[in-house]
Amino acid sequence: MAENGSLHVELVAPDRTVWSGEADMVIARTIEGDIGVLRGHAPLLSLLSDAVVEISTADRGVVVAVVDGGFLSVANDRVSILSDHAELPDEIDVDRARAELEEARGLVGANDEAERRLRRAEARIRAVEKAS
Repeated sequence: MAENGSLHVELVAPDRTVWSGEADMVIARTIEGDIGVLRGHAPLLSLLSDAVVEISTADRGVVVAVVDGGFLSVANDRVSILSDHAELPDEIDVDRARAELEEARGLVGANDEAERRLRRAEARIRAVEKAS
């Protein structure tokens, strides 16, 4: 359970827990738009977009991560962020992300997968920029 009026947050991928701890706020992008979660938030289950998630930690730090879709669940001051793939900025190869971005830009309009690749590459670069 969350301590001292904070949220307990878990950011989880199938192969690992990416981050877990106490937080004051979570900001995520759902398919319906950006959402901020504070203590006392109403129960919620939403689909995530390929985007950056920001977690304001209880010690006044900020954890930035990128998720490739997934789910956001909020209940009883517990936030679960579940994604098929999630990365912290220090795990992202920026040069590779930039190359993927350029390649995806060349494919825009080709199909839905090309659009998704573009969103993923943009989110990875944004995560690194926000963390620096």
